[in-house]
Amino acid sequence: MNKEEFDKINVFGKGNPNDNYAKYFIGNSYLNPLVDPDNSPLFLANVTFEPSCRNNWHIHHATSGGGQILICTAGYGWYQEEGKDAVSLEPGKVIVIKPNVKHWHGAKKDSWFSHISIEVSGIDTENEWLEPVSDSEYAKL
Repeated sequence: MNKEEFDKINVFGKGNPNDNYAKYFIGNSYLNPLVDPDNSPLFLANVTFEPSCRNNWHIHHATSGGGQILICTAGYGWYQEEGKDAVSLEPGKVIVIKPNVKHWHGAKKDSWFSHISIEVSGIDTENEWLEPVSDSEYAKL
């Protein structure tokens, strides 16, 4: 999906460059917070990935509760848990990521992609950023 088509259907908006987390991504991503974290029990943001952009492997740690939910809203992407096949993402797909599961997500090589990210509340929650998804791993998809 090209940028012009994507912009027409990305109803939650691309947002600003995701500079604070750029070191954990291959390619450019954008962040558009949908709620004020000081006034919401959950943090929700629309995350947009340019074609081939993906985040590093990472884990949402928690001793209780926690994890992440992705609601795919525009374009096409990938989600993969360690040791499992990648899952194709398209608008309407919902991915529930349990706490303490190593995973990554991002755009397909020929498409922009957006998802709403919901950080699930829990006890002792913490994100651990790990190694990048290599070009050779990604090229196999």
